[in-house]
Amino acid sequence: MTVARRDLLLGSAVVGLAGGIAPVRAFAAKGSPVDGTGALPMPAPTNVLPAALPVQDAARVLMDRGWLFHEGDIEPAPLDSHNATYISVKAGNARGAAAVDYDDSDWQAVELPHDWASFQPFVKTANVAQGYRPRGIGWYRRSFRLDPALQGRRIELEFGGVATFATIWVNGSVVAHNFSGYNAIRIDLTPFARFGDEPNIVAVRVDAEAMEGWWYEGAGLYRHVWLADYAPVSIATDGVHCDPRKADDGWHIPITATLTSIAPVDSAVTVEARLLDPQGKVVAQGQVPASVRSLDEASATLDLRVTDPMLWSIEQPTLYTVQVRLLREGQVADERRVAVGFRTIRFDAAQGFFLNDKPVKLKGVCLHQDHAGVGTAIPDALIGWRLERLKAMGCNAVRSSHNAPTPELLDWCDRLGLVVMDENRQFNPAPEYRAQLEWLVRRDRNHPCVILWSVFNEEPMQGTPSGVEMVKRMAHWVRALDDSRPVTAAMNGAFFDPVNVAQVVDVTGFNYYQGDYDRYHRLNPTKPMTSSEDTSAFMTRGAFESDPARHIASSYDDEAASWGATHRAAWKAIADRPFVAGGFVWTGFDYHGEPTPYEWPTIASFFGIMDLCGFPKTAFDIHRAAWVDDRPVVAIAPHWSWPGREGKPVKVMVLSNAERVVLRLNGKTMGEAAVDRLMGNEWTVPYAPGRIEAIAYRGGQEVARAAHETVGVPVALRLTPARTVMAGDTEDAQAITIDAVDAKGRHVPTANLMTRFTIEGGAIIGVGNGDPNSHEPEKGNQRSLFNGLAQMIVRPDTGRGRITIRATADGLKPATLKLDRLGVAPRAQVPVVAGDMDVRDWRRSPLMVDKPSPDLAPATSDNNGWAFVRAGTPTPAEGAGWRVYRTVVTPKRAVAARGGEIRFASVGGLASLWVDGQMVADKRDPKPGPMTATLLSGVNKRIIALIVAGMGNIESGLLGRVTVAPR
Repeated sequence: MTVARRDLLLGSAVVGLAGGIAPVRAFAAKGSPVDGTGALPMPAPTNVLPAALPVQDAARVLMDRGWLFHEGDIEPAPLDSHNATYISVKAGNARGAAAVDYDDSDWQAVELPHDWASFQPFVKTANVAQGYRPRGIGWYRRSFRLDPALQGRRIELEFGGVATFATIWVNGSVVAHNFSGYNAIRIDLTPFARFGDEPNIVAVRVDAEAMEGWWYEGAGLYRHVWLADYAPVSIATDGVHCDPRKADDGWHIPITATLTSIAPVDSAVTVEARLLDPQGKVVAQGQVPASVRSLDEASATLDLRVTDPMLWSIEQPTLYTVQVRLLREGQVADERRVAVGFRTIRFDAAQGFFLNDKPVKLKGVCLHQDHAGVGTAIPDALIGWRLERLKAMGCNAVRSSHNAPTPELLDWCDRLGLVVMDENRQFNPAPEYRAQLEWLVRRDRNHPCVILWSVFNEEPMQGTPSGVEMVKRMAHWVRALDDSRPVTAAMNGAFFDPVNVAQVVDVTGFNYYQGDYDRYHRLNPTKPMTSSEDTSAFMTRGAFESDPARHIASSYDDEAASWGATHRAAWKAIADRPFVAGGFVWTGFDYHGEPTPYEWPTIASFFGIMDLCGFPKTAFDIHRAAWVDDRPVVAIAPHWSWPGREGKPVKVMVLSNAERVVLRLNGKTMGEAAVDRLMGNEWTVPYAPGRIEAIAYRGGQEVARAAHETVGVPVALRLTPARTVMAGDTEDAQAITIDAVDAKGRHVPTANLMTRFTIEGGAIIGVGNGDPNSHEPEKGNQRSLFNGLAQMIVRPDTGRGRITIRATADGLKPATLKLDRLGVAPRAQVPVVAGDMDVRDWRRSPLMVDKPSPDLAPATSDNNGWAFVRAGTPTPAEGAGWRVYRTVVTPKRAVAARGGEIRFASVGGLASLWVDGQMVADKRDPKPGPMTATLLSGVNKRIIALIVAGMGNIESGLLGRVTVAPR
């Protein structure tokens, strides 16, 4: 099985798969990303496709297509007999929507990732923390077939994440209960699998009423689903541990491969490892023998020595590839490819964080996993785009708040050069939650981006003996799986309690409490510390005057939560203290739910440096000025279109990383000052229409300039993509910006009007505008501009062609955008199976001398006299005689409405087919062959009886699949 790469490019260069990094599109140095001269709050569009994410396991194939969805719970019909009750508790006989033959013919077809909560309206009585969106219960079903050649191989099904509590059935048997929305669910399908024509049926009941967080968590199968097949002796999932280490004798990669076997006998194998540099050249290799017992696990260890490798860093995130192969009888049975980076990390109590023995201040943000329009079902390419926005701001670190991130986020961080605090969700050492923690570490421990394991966030037990005992165990389990990274906990108090969890972690995490940094360091001079969460400031993007009655917060960085601080004050407290390793701003983006400081009708947070769409607030420029070192930065706030305020004072903020700035209005100098990089520079200026600009100097030379102009009324719409090309694989996705411009083509930051869209060659999968008070639907083909901006998320159709998007608004000139859709091969997907109804389960009478009546049936309580048989299972030759095969079929709604056919792939022996006592088909040749008969429309159950005369010397009965299909 293969997975297609998507690292195509036009007019640029992208490093290959092993060391690949998507280009980071930084903002131009000329000025603010919100620029009244016509620029948009986005980098300029590029013609580069997002680079393909690393392929770690080529045996896995996506199963994102072909799912059917039903919103709401489905109660099974009451059991109406002793026999029905008896059968209901047997393996493979799930009831209701989990039943193999359940009628899902009128369910909605959906593609994953899928967050059904993102389709919901905002309802005042719904949970406030979840963003006032009803969630409830939903069901998913999927059919697929397995090639008979796969029999004897290990078959695995993986759900990347299900929000929230899930029960999963395969072929009518419960295979998993999962009580977290953030861990992967892996199911060994091998003992449940069916091969050939008989489909496999997966059913998932999702209880999204269950909540693990106090933020919007989405609902449903919101991450990818994968199907994999492996050799009988293979490498376990997440079974390769291979992150590089630097020792006294140089660099080496200790490799441990966990092996698993379903082979019928013990097996001798060889594990071979090779290290490939970014160009694919082998730079180290080795092998070791191992043995694996049947139905057991074993491990093999070896060590690769590496001389003078290129290092992974934030500036140059160089990736190598470890290729691990399992050889059995001289043949490659299994293989894994794992991207790794050579880097050292350490936290110092006096000087903070060191990467490759160089001090690095962590300039981080906390992230929740949702975006405008798509909720938690964020396409892979959009995840990369969001991280590129952070990198362009000077951000170098991400905290996964407060849960295991999707693995694609870590792949992007590896390639973009962002370090990660990887956080566990549930603070609980009970077996189920220990398993979730250990799964997180096994999955993520090879990523060079991961530098910290966080075992909890803000737990009331953090200052109790019980809490300490819990953290002791959790930290021990983490270190047993990965001894190269420190363990932390995001604490919001108890730092000075006689007993507290900081005493048993490696790095103390401070959530706020910035006034205690100095005291803690003085009392604990040997304990490294970092801000794990800080700031919690409020801004409404594009607003520069607070209006509590309308739930609007000013973007001048003068509002913050009582427990937090402004962006400038919070970062200054970190930047001024070398012993604080860095910080993680709450938050990088606004997020649905946890509306603070306002509740209804507010439905999202105000905390973000960027809004729900990724449009920057003033906070973006505050952090650019403080965090960007490799290019000049200057920016101005606010915009300069204030009709009716002529002559009135306006506060102007200038943010820069230069040495001096000069502020000019219509060519007249209004102020000049040495740059305060952390706090910015402010002047009060009488408003006059025209052009306001800031000029930044370094060494007496101008290095950057930003300007806003007073703009006119909007006359036209504009569409601006992140990229001018998209991959025609139906998976690619990108954000398209909609704004209004005046007669001179300048962005109008005050436009608030409804826009409508059409698209050809693709689909709009979500819309937004960043307004935390908006109740407009996030699905559909229209969205109001909010303070000048709106966004649509676009997904392409398949194959080469053109995507054409048109935007209209009353009274404005429409905008048309054309994007090239490249003929990029989609990643392999498990084929979708037609929805024919399989009639699998039958009762078979004993052998009889005389031809029986079609009305013959077992007694209601007879579970022994008539055999339970499955279609496709031949009846042993026992001599000449007659048998009745009997079942009851409730036609699916499509058949009930229009009628259909019952189709027997192969029947052995003379046979007659009876439906509700009427003969509908007669087979007069004893040789195995097909039978087909018409089923009339109607909603009632049908009693099906097949009377078969066996010849005694050939196989007879139901030799193949039996299906009912609509006409």
